[in-house]
Parts: sequence; structure tokens; C-alpha cells
Amino acid sequence: MTQEQHFDVASYALGVLDERDAARFEDHLIECPACALELESFLPVADILADVDADAMVAVEQERHDGLVLKKVIGDVRQERRRANSRRLYSLAAAVVVFAMLSIGALFVGGQVFAPDQQEQQSPTAQRSAGTAQLDPLPPDDGPGLGGPDLPGERFSGTDTRTGVRADVGLESKDWGTQVSFMVSNIKGPLTCRLVAVRTDGATETLSTWTVGDDGWGTAANPDPLMLQAVTALPREEIAHLQVQSVDAKGGSETLVRVP
Repeated sequence: MTQEQHFDVASYALGVLDERDAARFEDHLIECPACALELESFLPVADILADVDADAMVAVEQERHDGLVLKKVIGDVRQERRRANSRRLYSLAAAVVVFAMLSIGALFVGGQVFAPDQQEQQSPTAQRSAGTAQLDPLPPDDGPGLGGPDLPGERFSGTDTRTGVRADVGLESKDWGTQVSFMVSNIKGPLTCRLVAVRTDGATETLSTWTVGDDGWGTAANPDPLMLQAVTALPREEIAHLQVQSVDAKGGSETLVRVP
């Protein structure tokens, strides 16, 4: 699974992909339960965006984007969303069926293993020890300011001293909720991960899911960090903190890093 295909989830949910890219993403969606779950979480946001006031959105974004282009994009989203709605729901239903089959022990199409063989299963403690031993040391955390690619909005960083995983997050308030741009590094797989928003009242919401291969992200084998983006209807002030979690085949989770 590539980073670009993750970003395609939002584009597909909004109905702005052309016919070729939409068909290619639908083929990928049948094979990827992570993207299926993410697509399902995007559908409420797509409904909200359909009713966005283009003029108000342009006023908010005028310092960062060309207002005329943004207004045109929102208009296109309204039209394309209506045409793509039936196809999107059909693809989501097919992906959910595939995910249900994989959850009882089948292999990912393409050779990725959703659940390890019984011979290779380890206890959570042994897995954490093995994973930590393979990680590369990180440079010191220099606070909320980020080096490298710019993450829009209010920025935070965190590194877990136990797992060694680092996450950099940008939270940007929107009229419809909050845009979450995040970067994960010093993480090694194979893992299935998710980004969870913890609200001020203690409730949680899963914003994004993805997989990590053997080479990981931000490691000696793959120096580039993993960069993803998610959206939520939660206002920025209702987000207490974010967690990057690993999820096992039985649905159990472990927090790899918390931000802030």
C-alpha cells in the first residue's frame, strides 16, 4: 500500500477522481481493508462538504490558497459527489465483504499477511522487545517546531521512550471540523496501525488506518517518514490528544506514541 493510495481515499470519497483513477482505486479497495475502513469514516465528511458554503470557505483559506480555485473545487465536489455516490457505496460494500473474509484468517491479496501463522505468533511483550531492538535512534525532539515537510495548522511532536516511535502532527481548524496532517517515523513492521483522536470527554474516534511493512518508515532501511492526512468533524478544541496505535488480528491495540 502506498502513501498516494491513502490520499486517494479522500479524493475518492469526495468523488473528484477521474474515471481511470477511480477504477484503479476501486481495484485497490477490494484488496485493502485499511482503505475500506478509512473510506467508511470519510463518508460523513463527504456529506458535510457537499453543503459547505464556498464563499465562507474562500474567506478562511484566502491567506494560503487561491480563493477562486478553492471555490471552483467545492463546486466540482458537489457535482461529482452526486454522480459518484452510487458507485462509491457499491465499492465500499464490496470492500467490507472482503475485509470480513480477511478478519477470519485469510491472507491479504498481494501476499501481505493479515494474521501471522500460529508458528510465528509471539506474545505482546516479545513483539515489543523485538520491534524496539530493530529501530534506529532518533535525533533529539526539538519541540513543536518541525523540520522537513511543512504540516499545516497547530503543530505538535511526540516520541515514546519505550517504543521509540515518533509522531509529528498538524491540527488545522476548518468550518466543518479539523484537518489532521501527521508524520510517523522510527516505526518498523509488519504492523497494522491506526490514528485515534481522544476527545476532552474521554471518548475516542479512529481517524485513519494503515499498514507498516518490514522496512518500516523513518528507519535505516527506509529513511522517509510516513506522511498521511485525515479529517474529523470534531472541532479542534474538543481534541485532547492523538494516539498512534498498533492493532493485532484479534482487535487488541497498543499505544505506540501519544501527541502531545
